[in-house]
Amino acid sequence: MTLTYDEAVALDQADPLASFRTEFLRGDDPVAYLDGNSLGRPPLRTVRRVEDVLRRQWGERLIRSWEDGWLELPEQVGDRLASACLGAAAGQTVIAESTSVNLYKAIHAACGLRDGRDELVATDTDFPTDRYLVESVASARGMTVRWLSPDVVEGVTSEQLDVVLSERTAAVLLSHVDYRSGVLLDMAAITDQVHAVGALVIWDLCHSAGVIPLALDAVGVDLAVGCTYKYLNAGPGAPAFVYVAERHLREVRQPITGWWSSTDRFAMGPSYEADPSIRAMLSGTAYVPGIVAVDASVSLVAEAGIDAIREKAVALTEHCVALVDAWLVPHGFAVASPRDPARRGGHVTVQGPRAREVAAAMYEAKVIPDFRNPDMIRLGLSPLTTSYAELWTAMDITRRIAEGDPVAVAL
Repeated sequence: MTLTYDEAVALDQADPLASFRTEFLRGDDPVAYLDGNSLGRPPLRTVRRVEDVLRRQWGERLIRSWEDGWLELPEQVGDRLASACLGAAAGQTVIAESTSVNLYKAIHAACGLRDGRDELVATDTDFPTDRYLVESVASARGMTVRWLSPDVVEGVTSEQLDVVLSERTAAVLLSHVDYRSGVLLDMAAITDQVHAVGALVIWDLCHSAGVIPLALDAVGVDLAVGCTYKYLNAGPGAPAFVYVAERHLREVRQPITGWWSSTDRFAMGPSYEADPSIRAMLSGTAYVPGIVAVDASVSLVAEAGIDAIREKAVALTEHCVALVDAWLVPHGFAVASPRDPARRGGHVTVQGPRAREVAAAMYEAKVIPDFRNPDMIRLGLSPLTTSYAELWTAMDITRRIAEGDPVAVAL
């Protein structure tokens, strides 16, 4: 199956999510944006909401806006995000700081909940932040890291986990969707496998939040962290989220014990006492514009429906794989993502020795992908903003680049 341009246009006309494209700030440049899995487009409502924060709430109400509602934003927006796309009940998610900071907190917290165990498990192919933080926490706590080396397309297997899991394992950190290939792990099966040895699991949801339906409560996840600037479209550097299952909240402790996680923020007491709620995972003063941006963007996901978003993500990636097979494989490229859509997230990765050269030419032709060392081009397909015709156009230009067509580069 090779999609034609007319067929792509017909799919756009029948797309139940097509109207959401008008909800985003768009210009004439680029020709095609295939990097929504790294930084999503700005929603118009987000621009309006943040402007209201700056002009009215801050500009007019000034410090009174904290009492008007700013104080509760981390929990309130966390609950709305959890409801829209995490499959989590209220009271277990907050919006706070960056993904890196929240991962640092979560790893330390998980180890504290399994005090006496001295091993962490992670993959040596994961996103650098995840690996660096695991090493940092292990060093600080005198622990050993058991590294997994999964295949880029296959991902972590139960057999690999069996080798490293034991009564010494405190926690396992894994990315639900691999940032390179897009391979989607079986969250339920892996969580059960980790729990079977008495350990906890921390899921990095950066490449799944907002594009894949999740069921954190039903699956029994312990802790999870994710960013909000990819499929959740909350803007560059937007604050991340952290989830802690309700059963752990009274015992959970994290290392950055700022005043926002204390039982009474304004008591200004002489010693720290952690709040017994999800607020225990907060640290410093909430960044209000960023959290409001998350709130506005999450409302789009809630309106569209995460199941409908996933359905379109599958369709887009299926068409992308077919076009790569037809147009790029003959020129030395290969699909470096799972071919089974049930095992694939929202992006497709193309691999080949000319990847860096082709990616650079795509940029020149105003088709924006994402290059990952040493030889991978990621094609991020964001269901609320990417049309089938946009995908077809992007792949047609990429085909012409791969064929050496000088016109393609000059577009």
